[in-house]
Amino acid sequence: MSTAPTEIPKAYDPKLVEEKWYADWLAKGHFTANAASTKPAYSIVQPPPNVTGVLTMGHVLNNSIQDILARRKRMQGYEVLWLPGTDHAGIATQTVVEKALRKQGVMKHRDDLGREKFLENVWEWKEKHGGIINQQLKKLGCSCDWTRERFTMDEAYSRCVLQVFVDLYQKGLIYRGKRMVNWCPVSRTALSDEEVIMRTVAGSLWHIRYPVLDAKGQPHPKDFMVVATTRPETMLGDEAVAVNPSDARYQKLIGKKLLLPLKNKQIPVIADEAVDPKFGTGCVKVTPAHDVADYEMALRHNLPFTVVIGPDGKMTEEAGEPFTGLDRMEAREAVVKELTEDGLLLKTEPYEHNVGYSERTDVPIEPYLSEQWFLKYPQVPHSTETVENGEIKFYPERWTKTYTHWLRGIRDWCISRQLWWGHQIPVWYRGDEIYCGLEAPKGEGWQQDPDVLDTWFSSWLWPFATMGWSLDVARDRPEKSDVLKKFYPTTDLVTGPDIIFFWVARMIMAGYEYMGEKPFGNVYFTGIIRDTIGRKMSKSLGNSPDPLDLIAKYGADGLRFGLMLIAPQGQDILFDEKRCEVGRNFMNKLWNAARFIQMQKANRGSAGASPSQHNAHDLKVQFEMNQAIAAVSQALDEYKFNEAAKELYDFVWGDFCDWYIEASKVSPNIEVLDEVLGNILRLLHPFAPFITEELWAGTGGAGTIQLVPWPTPREIEGMTDKVVSQVNDLYDFVTAGRQLRSDQRIDPKAKVAFIIKAVSNEEFLRSEIAFLKRLLNAEDVKIDHNYEPPPGKPTVVIASEIGGPVSSATSITMDVGDLVVNIDTERQRLAKQLADTEKQLAATDAKLANENFVSKAAPVAVQRERDKQQQLREQREKIQTLLRALQ
Repeated sequence: MSTAPTEIPKAYDPKLVEEKWYADWLAKGHFTANAASTKPAYSIVQPPPNVTGVLTMGHVLNNSIQDILARRKRMQGYEVLWLPGTDHAGIATQTVVEKALRKQGVMKHRDDLGREKFLENVWEWKEKHGGIINQQLKKLGCSCDWTRERFTMDEAYSRCVLQVFVDLYQKGLIYRGKRMVNWCPVSRTALSDEEVIMRTVAGSLWHIRYPVLDAKGQPHPKDFMVVATTRPETMLGDEAVAVNPSDARYQKLIGKKLLLPLKNKQIPVIADEAVDPKFGTGCVKVTPAHDVADYEMALRHNLPFTVVIGPDGKMTEEAGEPFTGLDRMEAREAVVKELTEDGLLLKTEPYEHNVGYSERTDVPIEPYLSEQWFLKYPQVPHSTETVENGEIKFYPERWTKTYTHWLRGIRDWCISRQLWWGHQIPVWYRGDEIYCGLEAPKGEGWQQDPDVLDTWFSSWLWPFATMGWSLDVARDRPEKSDVLKKFYPTTDLVTGPDIIFFWVARMIMAGYEYMGEKPFGNVYFTGIIRDTIGRKMSKSLGNSPDPLDLIAKYGADGLRFGLMLIAPQGQDILFDEKRCEVGRNFMNKLWNAARFIQMQKANRGSAGASPSQHNAHDLKVQFEMNQAIAAVSQALDEYKFNEAAKELYDFVWGDFCDWYIEASKVSPNIEVLDEVLGNILRLLHPFAPFITEELWAGTGGAGTIQLVPWPTPREIEGMTDKVVSQVNDLYDFVTAGRQLRSDQRIDPKAKVAFIIKAVSNEEFLRSEIAFLKRLLNAEDVKIDHNYEPPPGKPTVVIASEIGGPVSSATSITMDVGDLVVNIDTERQRLAKQLADTEKQLAATDAKLANENFVSKAAPVAVQRERDKQQQLREQREKIQTLLRALQ
């Protein structure tokens, strides 16, 4: 049952619409999932943003896609749970709070406050600043079930995390050991690989002489091995010099002893396959406690581990005087100075290399030998097979190989962090005694492990721990809530490929370990949003716009739709603000079309006054509508969001507005206008929820558009191939006539006369005179099958007559006085232009068909070729249309 329509204002103002409708949706509980519903379940968990985070363009892309999926499923009759939440983001949040407290003069280091007081400050900060991003997501239109918002430090969620730790510890999968880790000397904690940003740094390569010792242990005055290094300060912890066993230059030196400069201790020359003979001199220093590759080498050769850089980034006592206590960078200068004075520095040369930086503190990380907690991953074979056999599908599929390759070479996970903000490890010590449990053991003298768990250790439980799951460790029996029973496993996951290992793979393992089944059925990997010259968007570069500014300027719908138009599946996106302008203009086009339809209704008095007989334009637009419904539906089924958006754009702007709306200005059919607009609003709703809800209400639609069934193609009475051909040829006439005006530089507003020489089907053409006059802006359009244009009259010959055989010909002549146009010359010019375009397109097609180029070239280069391909295809189509008109 429809509701009474309201007057659609002249101009669309997103600000007046968005806040009103979002408040209405929340008040009526449209986003709240019902676990008792008999509808089929659809669920998706939001990748939890950092609790102190703010909205970025990456969030806009990811959450727009999730919203499209969720809104469409509601329209398809599913009970939808889109579960939101935030991550406590251990190191990120702690770093932010520490900086703020230092700036306020409250502390110099967190030790000044102590753990309890410091955490009080973090919780205060979280309450004040946390969750801002979710309020911003509401402005984007995200239809999350906010009643079920979760936080990884919520009491219930925290208990799940600790239950899993205790369970895995009891299974023997969690253990404590000394290993090489990424270490941040500012935060003084181990880091995950995901928290390390690799940068190309313009540094130096120092060539250092290591004296060779003779049989008596004495250095030969002219016998040296030259070692090239980018980190001379670490030589104070060297335990060997290594060469490749196949390197003929150093065969005789393998097994000999060298004198370590500045330390005056003997170290051996060893042979190891890991040494690259082409790097530097082919000799590498081995510092087991300060380099990952050296650590592995030391294990193979049973070398000692000497720690010369401490957790604070300062040189330890093992470094020796005068270096002890120096900052590592100060020590570098001091070591180079002494080597120079001792005549042991052969040369220094510029050298570019990759250096890992802490994402949060922006300082170089240290490979650091540290005692940490580790996890032997559970369910690895099952988690590998489930993706390989397609039980869990990846979009794009190519990420499957990346995923399985990593799992086959997986190493134990360092799960401990030397932070205070997070889930404190549930292990207590008393002397040599160790206790692991959910509560502190009884008795005096027990001290809890000060470390907290890696943030990913909590988020790998996200798909089920957010829905009311609990593991009874004593009985090894998971408890499931009604929500969990209804909505797990989830249906889709939308995330970035950069966390395919850190989050996606681990969630799959946890799902099989604790739920006995997969956590989700499909994973869609978004691309990275870059600027127009290919740089990843970031605040530091100043190339990332504030999404809230874009929403204020273009509307949430304009931003969402404009972004979807340029977001091919799994490809990086070259973002230009002009795309938002395209989105906004599209919304205005749709708004004006809806106003036109409403005015036609008002002019006729009621929809019942519409003609019951459908003309060719009515049938044609319904035919195109069916095709659009099928194409958009298929594209969304295949997670091709840009193709769905492009199909909608072309149909609404071209078929509906440019052609059918214009035809309706001659003879409107309210019934067809209403039907097509209604289907457009339904197809567009997942992409642009605000304007579609507003227009649905404004045109008298029943209830909320969110729950109106998703459209399906229907049979159209009277539709034939001949009708489609007739209208297509009619539109070709208009295109050709407009091109004639353009070629002759006739003012678009000037009235001219057109004469059509028709071989047959004159009756159809005569019925369309009013349409032709309007769309050609013609003073007159005449049908005369005996007409012969005088020499010099601008004429276009259509390849086939309307509805007739290809062998016949129909021409359209523009009567504009004494203008002369040479049709043969124009045809030749266009033919040459077409050949050049097809040549360029063939080269671009071949380049994009080359797997080596697509997989190895920079993302920005690949995207440029894709854009070029699309432009050339559109150019080819335009030239072909003009040529058809001139044949």
